[in-house]
Amino acid sequence: MTTVNEEGKDKVIFVTKEEHEIPSTVKLVEEDADEDHEKNGLILPSGEINWDCPCLGGMASGVCGEQFKTAFTCFHFSQEEVKGSDCLEQFSSMQECLRQHPELFPQEDDLQSANPGSNAEQKDSTSISDLSTSKESDPLPTGMNDMPSQLPIAS
Repeated sequence: MTTVNEEGKDKVIFVTKEEHEIPSTVKLVEEDADEDHEKNGLILPSGEINWDCPCLGGMASGVCGEQFKTAFTCFHFSQEEVKGSDCLEQFSSMQECLRQHPELFPQEDDLQSANPGSNAEQKDSTSISDLSTSKESDPLPTGMNDMPSQLPIAS
C-alpha cells in the first residue's frame, strides 16, 4: 500500500515491491524544439536551473546526477549568510557517490599516479593549501598566525 508523507515542500512516497514492478504511466512533457537550452545559460528566464547547460559538464546526468542536482539546487537557492552552508549533507552525499565510482570520477591522487609527468602542471595552479592568511587582513585566534601556511590534508 502506498503511503505519502508531506515534509515541508517535499513529498515522500513509499510504495510496495508489487507497486514498484508495475510499469510507469507517466507522460513526459515534450520539450519545445525552438528553445535552445545551451543559449540560455545556467539559469533559465524562469529562475530555474538549466540542467542541459554545457557549463555543468554533464554532471547533472549519469550515475551521480541526482545527487549533483540535489546539492547544486540546495546551493543555488540557499539563503544562508555563508551561501550553501545548509547544504553540507547534500554535498556529502554527492561526494560519497563520486567516491563509489572511481572509474568515472578519478580522485586527484589517482590522476597523478596515472600521469606522473603532470606534476609540473599542478604547480602552476593554486590550491586551497597554497593560500595563507595574512596577519593584517584576517587575524586568527592567538597563536594561530604562527602556524605553517601549508598543512597536510588527511584523505
